[in-house]
This record gives sequence, structure tokens and C-alpha cells, in this order.
Amino acid sequence: MSFTVFLGNLPSWVTADDIKQWLAAEDLVADAVKVIRNHETQESKGFAFVEAPTADEMASIIRRFDRAPLEDRLLRANPAQPPKGKESRGAQPIAVPSAIRTVKPERRKRGGRDREQAPRSAFAAELAKVL
Repeated sequence: MSFTVFLGNLPSWVTADDIKQWLAAEDLVADAVKVIRNHETQESKGFAFVEAPTADEMASIIRRFDRAPLEDRLLRANPAQPPKGKESRGAQPIAVPSAIRTVKPERRKRGGRDREQAPRSAFAAELAKVL
């Protein structure tokens, strides 16, 4: 199993080789490093994904690089989230304990009427059309 770190707020000049050198200098291990680039211009989008072999190694990478200064910015490092809407790639949904699940908000009323409530009589239906 691989553990992925999101590394963000990178300058556009940073390459995967740069990140590998930074990791090696800190005696940190990564299975893979991928800098995300614009498909058309090939410029860096300012973030990368680093795959660590263990949870402990992932935590070490996050501790070292989260809020680390680079040029005039602070890097961001945290556990990567699975892509939204792409659960078919093998990503498992995150289990949320029932104690912190949110309650669905009530439906908003539009024009003073609840959208889900149907008129109760033919007169009410005609009146609803006029209003």
C-alpha cells in the first residue's frame, strides 16, 4: 500500500528531480514523485504528489515540508485526498464517524412555497399558478 502526500504552493520551476533531491538530503524515502503540469503549456501548476512507502515515512515528509519556506512562500504538505468523482480508480471513500456527520439542511422555500409540497385541492393548484 502506498501513502501519498500532497505538496503544494511550489514555485513553477520546481521539478520532480528537485523534490527527490530535497527528500534525499533529509534522509526521507519516496517511491515516486509527480509534479502536476498544464497539459498545453507544460508549466507546473504549483503542486506535486509524493508517494511514501509507509505511513511513518508519509508523516515524516509532511512534518518536514509543511510550512517550510521556499523563496517568498510557505510550502503546504498534507495527506492527499482521493480525486472527487473518480472512485472507480480504486480510491476508497473515507469512513466518517456518525458523531461528526452533518444533518442535511432543510429545503429552502422559493416564493413562499416549499418546492416539494403539492397543492391540496384544485383551487389551491389554480391559485398556485397565479401566484
